[in-house]
Amino acid sequence: MQELLRLYVGRKVRAVIQVLRSDGGVVTGKSTDENQIIIKGSPSFPLSSFVEVIGIADSDKSIRAEIWTNFGTTFDPIVKSLDFWGVRQPISSK
Repeated sequence: MQELLRLYVGRKVRAVIQVLRSDGGVVTGKSTDENQIIIKGSPSFPLSSFVEVIGIADSDKSIRAEIWTNFGTTFDPIVKSLDFWGVRQPISSK
């Protein structure tokens, strides 16, 4: 994620993170590629274990959050991507 985030500094980005801790307007999380990322901002609700954040990339390691979405206590990136695009059919291994 850090390699990609570096390319988008100053631009709007979207990321799903596992929340590791939250302290006064700063959330520390782990990205889907296992890197630590800092999210700046305070959601208006308690965070679940996995959240989607949409905001502006401040650096290769931080995002200034504008929109927060709870994804619950478990996260499967394939299923969530399919749900996002309205595809709700099971993936066949055929």
